[in-house]
Amino acid sequence: MSVDIDQYLIKQEPFYQPQGNETELYQAAYASRLPVMVKGPTGCGKSRFIEHMAWKLGKPLITVACNEDMTASDLVGRYLLDANGTRWLDGPLTVAARIGAICYLDEVVEARQDTTVVIHPLTDHRRTLPLDKKGEVVEAHPDFQLVISYNPGYQSLMKDLKQSTKQRFVGMDFDYASAELEAEIVARETGIDLETAARLVQVGTSARNLKGHGLDEGISTRLLVYAASLMGQGIAARDACRMAMVRPITDDADIRSTLDHAIDAVFA
Repeated sequence: MSVDIDQYLIKQEPFYQPQGNETELYQAAYASRLPVMVKGPTGCGKSRFIEHMAWKLGKPLITVACNEDMTASDLVGRYLLDANGTRWLDGPLTVAARIGAICYLDEVVEARQDTTVVIHPLTDHRRTLPLDKKGEVVEAHPDFQLVISYNPGYQSLMKDLKQSTKQRFVGMDFDYASAELEAEIVARETGIDLETAARLVQVGTSARNLKGHGLDEGISTRLLVYAASLMGQGIAARDACRMAMVRPITDDADIRSTLDHAIDAVFA
């Protein structure tokens, strides 16, 4: 079966603002074809970073958004019925292994542990993917690399990776950028002026300080970009912040009131 690799190539450079030497670290891992585990809070730029690196390396990228209903067959493939009987359809992991793509399993802890076990043979010296139902063993293309991501803040006994899985990867920690750099990112992403972007970051920082004190997760950089985008459409700053930065993250009246007051103070 021929696959159009071009459909998985990223044609335009995704904007990513490095915070340190993460691009060099990733390039070194890719050069050695080491599987990479990317950890960090929601909306801090993990997926954008992987997209940027795939573009920078000129490699196809296949992304899988993991969920609790995902089965091993969803990853590796299955037989389908058609007018001529049955035919095999490769899953995204198998396609990536065959064509030499970077396979990115986003929020991998959302998948069942019995599903993630199928990646093990691809993450050691074997670099193979057994297709038991088909009776085939796929030898990974020399350019293939596996990348997984998750948010450690949501770890629990029920949703965490096994040590036998974790120790097959090199790890990279991500976090929200410094206030100055984050303001530059928001301004660059949306075209809003830097001073207004800095005010949005100030509100975001106030919310992040409440994490563990009423909030499960702070306001992400993604939500700051959403608020700035609304403001770019003529929405008043306070309304944009409430809609994009407060209402999505909490239904608690007291927390909402606290954040609304912070918005009023910053955009007085």
